Amino acid sequence: MAKRKTKVGVLYGGKSAEHEVSLQSARNVIESLDKNKYEVIPIGISKEGKWLLGSASNYLLNSDNPKLIKLNLSNKEVALYAQGEGALVPIGKNSAMKGKIDVIFPVMHGPFGEDGSMQGLLKLAGVPFVGPGVLGSAVGMDKDVAKRLLRDAGISIPKFAAFKTGEKINFIKVKKELGLPLFIKPANMGSSVGVSKVRNENEFHQALREAFKFDTKIIIEEFVPGREIECAILGNDDPVASILGEIIANQEFYSYNAKYIDEGAVAEIPAQIGKDTIKKIQELAIKTFQTLNCEGMSRVDFFLKSNGDVLVNEINTIPGFTNISMYPKLWEASGIPIRKLLDRLIELAIERFKKEQKLKTTVL
Repeated sequence: MAKRKTKVGVLYGGKSAEHEVSLQSARNVIESLDKNKYEVIPIGISKEGKWLLGSASNYLLNSDNPKLIKLNLSNKEVALYAQGEGALVPIGKNSAMKGKIDVIFPVMHGPFGEDGSMQGLLKLAGVPFVGPGVLGSAVGMDKDVAKRLLRDAGISIPKFAAFKTGEKINFIKVKKELGLPLFIKPANMGSSVGVSKVRNENEFHQALREAFKFDTKIIIEEFVPGREIECAILGNDDPVASILGEIIANQEFYSYNAKYIDEGAVAEIPAQIGKDTIKKIQELAIKTFQTLNCEGMSRVDFFLKSNGDVLVNEINTIPGFTNISMYPKLWEASGIPIRKLLDRLIELAIERFKKEQKLKTTVL
């Protein structure tokens, strides 16, 4: 008798400004999963929050064009219900998609997917899922909270300040504390969405308006002159670090367009760095991963200054999985091709779930 394939629900899309990036990531994950091992169930979430059950042949439109890529809204809407004992079941007219989902692979970037919201839903449903849990996802998404935790752990970070909607933000005071140029970012957003580089007061106010379009909290951060280095992390209790990569932007900074639209950056893998510095950054990446209570996967981004100082920029708890994304590229260069990487991430999700299932849920 043939062994039953593991049913993997790939969650993508969502109510986030990173919706289109998520679609690109999902496409690469779905195409790369070993179809001899897995039955892949594409589950898209529209920008309006509708859950759509697709198939491997029709879940996206314009999939080859990052500017026009979008969900196929003609797919049937799907409800998911928890059946108990780790079973999440889709209800749809497509009978081929019915039955227990064994594990969820979320590739939803940004709010409502990477911030603990989806992780909490999946945990309540009792189904294994890839990537950090609720706490790690929440603190990793919030740049303000993450930076304060890293600072308290003795990890070097750029100087920053955080502000919420309605607070008075004085340009002269911020300039005195952080200098110019500086960066303004939404606190809970990735892929450089809403990020601006500021050189004067006029740009400062424009950047505030832009960042507050995407979040109710923003951070203002000093400009750090240096190289942008990235390290991928894989594992639960004993995480390991990949080789390092360097992002060399052809534009003024590594913007959303530079990442996904107009090839405005070059990734150099491996990064040309001395052995001692490589080890230092890898150890710091693992420490950052553990400090922020992450599991499964993350990518940690650094600034490497000319004097050798290393500062943590941020962590990405659901890093990009597009065909140009650094997380899978770093592991491929480290000897783990994407198909094996996806296998390992699914194994880690199930491993954590089984461990959590042993915990008592009653005092009687």
